[in-house]
Amino acid sequence: MQLWMPHRVLFEETALEYPLARAIRERLKGKAEIGYIKSHNRISGLPGKTARQKYAEAKRTLVVGLRRTLKFETSKPSADYAIPLLTGCPGHCEYCYLQTTLGPRPAVRVYVNLDDIFNQARAYMREKAPALTTFEGACTSDPLAVEHISGVMREAVSFFGGEELGRFRFVSKYGYVESLLDVPHNGHTRIRFSINTDQVLKRWELGTHQLAARVRAAAQLAGAGYPIGFILGPIFLEGDWQEAYQHLLAQIRTELADHGVDREHDMTFELITHRFTPKAKALIQERFPETELPMDPEDRRWKYGQFGYGKYVYPKDPMEQAEDFFRSALAEHFPGAEVPYFV
Repeated sequence: MQLWMPHRVLFEETALEYPLARAIRERLKGKAEIGYIKSHNRISGLPGKTARQKYAEAKRTLVVGLRRTLKFETSKPSADYAIPLLTGCPGHCEYCYLQTTLGPRPAVRVYVNLDDIFNQARAYMREKAPALTTFEGACTSDPLAVEHISGVMREAVSFFGGEELGRFRFVSKYGYVESLLDVPHNGHTRIRFSINTDQVLKRWELGTHQLAARVRAAAQLAGAGYPIGFILGPIFLEGDWQEAYQHLLAQIRTELADHGVDREHDMTFELITHRFTPKAKALIQERFPETELPMDPEDRRWKYGQFGYGKYVYPKDPMEQAEDFFRSALAEHFPGAEVPYFV
């Protein structure tokens, strides 16, 4: 799969005072339309009339700006805080919660005032000292999708490699890890990969890497001494789901072994079942009119989330059965792996 290249890149004018912004401009010169804006939060003039067209054009747009709001959001259960390095993703996963989080024009944003962001991370570490503070780098983005342009993950891994009280983690659906293999990470960064069954990947994860590329990337990182992990999600409890996910875990185990990764390597599995909000359902159906995502409220139960809004999740009994199944299956295939949560 070719590296993602934006059709256009918009630079916040003050961002060009930073070396990273100027480096990105040099990398994209002659490869994308280059424009300048006053604020990365005010993007106008993108082509497209329908919701689908506007969405698609935003996905082809890279915005380079400054992160001015330095109060980090919490990121439970993944980490203590979400560190705001990027937002947006060029992938087209139909179920993605960023459908609603990023609004009608989900452009990919890179923030170049990294020293400000890292200094704020240090402040949070000092508050929690002597305990460790964990930071999630992919709450609103897929950072590896644009790493060949931004280089931000390389900077972040290096930063946290030198922080005794900080730990960094992020997840991706892309296998672009070559630039991270020689970074002095000191085991302080855990890189995870989103995995799912072939049916889910083919039907609903458009514009992302195939499963084999993600597993190969995880193996490369394990070979470079990184702790690794997998996010199994969203888990769909539909049809012969037990058979499909049992096959997936066996496949992951075999492919990791083929790449020389012992199943006792330091790895985690985070388990996330499918859920949706009414707003997300409406946006998904607007952007993907032919979607076959299972989003019938009659098959779900209503639950309030940690941020106060409601969502539709699977009923209690199927959820309990699924948790028992996955914990048992993971104990069989990866007995040394940690399962930090099932939601």
